[in-house]
Amino acid sequence: MSSTQHGSRQYWIDQVRFRRWISGCLEVEVNPPAVVLLSGGLDSTTVLAMAKRDGFACHALSFRYGQRHEVELAAASKVASVLGVEQHVVVDIDLRIFGGSALTADVEVPKHESADELGGDIPVTYVPARNTIFLSFALAWAEVLESSDIFIGVNALDYSGYPDCRPEFIHSFQEMARLATKVGVEETTLLQIHTPLIDLTKAEIIGRGEELGVDYGLTTSCYDPDASGAACGFCDSCLLRRRGFEEAGISDPTCYRS
Repeated sequence: MSSTQHGSRQYWIDQVRFRRWISGCLEVEVNPPAVVLLSGGLDSTTVLAMAKRDGFACHALSFRYGQRHEVELAAASKVASVLGVEQHVVVDIDLRIFGGSALTADVEVPKHESADELGGDIPVTYVPARNTIFLSFALAWAEVLESSDIFIGVNALDYSGYPDCRPEFIHSFQEMARLATKVGVEETTLLQIHTPLIDLTKAEIIGRGEELGVDYGLTTSCYDPDASGAACGFCDSCLLRRRGFEEAGISDPTCYRS
């Protein structure tokens, strides 16, 4: 980074700090807008609670992308209502036209007996470029809202091998976003992608949520629930969730089929 670029970025950081200081002097309560990606799962719900705790006016963004079921969207709607977001938008995009994943094509969702069986390879439940697509929509909405903050519940520890949950990806997307938007080019907003769960285990995430009063009974994690919404209990996501509650020493409120 050149000294000119560094100085310009520092200028806008100082401007943000100045505006916050002015707001404090005028005793004006400022709740800056933030876009929060909300799937209806454990991680994204915890992140929404964290953003609310930190004083953001949260605008929740969910996607009907051709996934195998609508259970998670129903959960996202409940979570958004209970936690009190400013707005909850569900975007329709059909990734089934590409397929390439057990979540968007006629491919069986793998099942295992234990989380210890999960390998390090990228699983078939990976949806090609999904987080890149989701973050792009979040970026567009954030720019309209004049928001500099996007929250996403990616996790680099219990992440099932997804490449778009790594810190390197988030950092690169953030840098790209600063080059690809009007506010970035004009340097009126310094975009920040918040990943508060990135270095936490599932047990630690659950613990943080418990401290914030999150009702995990509202959430769902299963890739292959039945028609009633009951979780299979043996897909990668279910196994990581079950192990997380066990390690946290907290009762799992999930309804499993077996």
